Amino acid sequence: MASSLNFAKLYCAQYILFIFAVELSNTMAEELKLGNLVCFPIYTLAKEIVNRYRPFLDRVGLTYPQYLVMIVLWEQGEQTVSELGQKLNLDSGTLTPLLKRLEQKELVSRIRKSTDERIVQISVTEKGKKLQAKTAEVPQQLAESLCIPVDDFKDLKISIENILTNIHKKNKGSWQH
Repeated sequence: MASSLNFAKLYCAQYILFIFAVELSNTMAEELKLGNLVCFPIYTLAKEIVNRYRPFLDRVGLTYPQYLVMIVLWEQGEQTVSELGQKLNLDSGTLTPLLKRLEQKELVSRIRKSTDERIVQISVTEKGKKLQAKTAEVPQQLAESLCIPVDDFKDLKISIENILTNIHKKNKGSWQH
């Protein structure tokens, strides 16, 4: 009798585990549906916004990453490659070819520091400074192309910055906005 009672308890425990595993599997399957992923609409929106920039930036001869570099340089002046990389969240392997192309377009100059040749200073040339005026309308053109109220953009930006700040605090990163 005791062994049949133990068998029943074991069977019951296995059944409970089976039900739990099925429910967990269903939950996991639900979480893995494209429509339930948070990352997918963020990824899609980022691609859409960058694609919307393209016609405006093509007119001035810049790619979106080049535009971001120029924005930082116009706003903050001369930067080292590592400073730019930190501000734009780009590694030097991505940034160096991008900066070389901007230098070929005569928009920036790259100068190695005489005291430490590993450090490369990036500054805007006169041609690069003139380009700033040509790009002044790009943010407004982008906003108009998206047909989204300005307040929605502001709210979205604040939410994204809060999320990034929290992620980087937790991971001891140094993301800054």
